[in-house]
Amino acid sequence: MPARKSAADGCPSVDIYTDGGAIGNPGPGGYGAVLVRGDRRLELAGGYRLTTNNRMEIMGAIAALEALKGPCAATLFSDSQYLVNAIYQGWAKRWRANGWKRNAREKALNPDLWERLLELLERHQVTFIWVRGHSGHAENERCHDLSMQAAQSPGLPPDEEYEGTTG
Repeated sequence: MPARKSAADGCPSVDIYTDGGAIGNPGPGGYGAVLVRGDRRLELAGGYRLTTNNRMEIMGAIAALEALKGPCAATLFSDSQYLVNAIYQGWAKRWRANGWKRNAREKALNPDLWERLLELLERHQVTFIWVRGHSGHAENERCHDLSMQAAQSPGLPPDEEYEGTTG
């Protein structure tokens, strides 16, 4: 894992917790994020009328990193092995280098979101940490609640990239 920068490096540090999910998968979906820096806290949530769990897991990370006003050193906690492994095992960068293909026959899923996330990772120093979901981790539980509240909100917008690719 990359070394974490500190405020002494001229880069403020922030802890980020994220979660995402879809009711029905695919179905209405939402993401939640909690950003903590010292005694300051910001909660974010959003959702779409038709999407997937994995898309919402990625969106939680994107929304949190997009909320940062300048380059930061962030520790991002997620219960999504898909998200954490795609970054730390280099899958997302490899998919991008291969024209968003997993291999010669299979397209990579969610290239629109991976591209956004990879661009954000060029701006911020981010350490991803996997946490077991639904295990009593207070901030992960809060993010889960935010994501499910968002998924159940009336009048959710379309996830245009997802709906455009589903037929």
